[in-house]
Amino acid sequence: MRDVAETENLSAILLAWYDRNARIMPWRTPPADRLAGVKPDPYRVWLSEVMLQQTTVATVHDYFRRFTTRWPSVTDLANATDTDVMAEWAGLGYYARARNLLACARAVVRDHAGNFPTTCDMLLSLPGIGPYTAAAIAAIAYDKPATVVDGNVERVISRLRLITEPLPASKPKLTRLAAGLTPAKRAGDYAQAIMDLGATICTPRRPACDICPWRDPCSARAKGVQTDLPRKLPKTIKPVRTGTIWIARNDTGAWLVERRPDRGLLGGMLGFPGTPWDGEGGHAPATADWQTLGEVRHTFTHFHLILTVQAAILPALNPERGYFLSQADFHPTDLPTVMRKAYNVASNFFVDH
Repeated sequence: MRDVAETENLSAILLAWYDRNARIMPWRTPPADRLAGVKPDPYRVWLSEVMLQQTTVATVHDYFRRFTTRWPSVTDLANATDTDVMAEWAGLGYYARARNLLACARAVVRDHAGNFPTTCDMLLSLPGIGPYTAAAIAAIAYDKPATVVDGNVERVISRLRLITEPLPASKPKLTRLAAGLTPAKRAGDYAQAIMDLGATICTPRRPACDICPWRDPCSARAKGVQTDLPRKLPKTIKPVRTGTIWIARNDTGAWLVERRPDRGLLGGMLGFPGTPWDGEGGHAPATADWQTLGEVRHTFTHFHLILTVQAAILPALNPERGYFLSQADFHPTDLPTVMRKAYNVASNFFVDH
């Protein structure tokens, strides 16, 4: 077991660095404010952590501001409609997060009087909250000595301790080592400090070792192998799926849309009618002179998707699938990214027709 004094020194060094270099973010309570007694809002901590899953910080900024302006508390969010929340989420991807977001907010209001639980075990009982998010809320919102391990932390710890076993097999060891460095006091600031270190200094390709607060104790830097870590197993090749998407307007300018099923990819989101994404089955939502305009490509977690885009002008009658949404009520920004790509392909067609 490593010397307690060494681990305490490492934590102290990193916290001192964080006090000087903490990134400013709309959901974060700066270290000086925390030391002055200002407590983070658990709602904002939770919301930011859900949004940041598999999404960049730069992308999340505007979404977070819009959400917290429209729904400033967990109670406000719990009372929102599914449609409004899914529309605000459009473009962030991984739409199950948005569905879990609403379910979690409603559970906090219904079962916990609008207050997020303070322990990891109780947080884990909420919809959509896994070990990482539970630890992040417990540490950042409540200063509990919970260990937060994301990709940044894995990279920092693998280099600091020279862990050569590839991910994901090495994750349990990295988590144990990270836990050994988590201080009993200022655990929330420490969690954000080590993530900031990975995001700004100990970066994947060109780590700025010369200005790193952990430069001297870093075992990987001492051996000159920091850019080789963490090692990862080769990625599996994603399959390619295909389909057709039909985009139509009627003589009044209304758009033909449909609400996707609650379960599955893009669950509950507004979109255009289309075939299943396996190249089999499906038929056009109405008989028309459909024009093939091109393709859109989009990548999901487990597969690549290629959609053929077809467009047509339809009579103002009830279609076989979907419904017409007036031009005033149709907002392309409410569409998920893959649907917005298809809309962009078709938009010129309707300008000319």
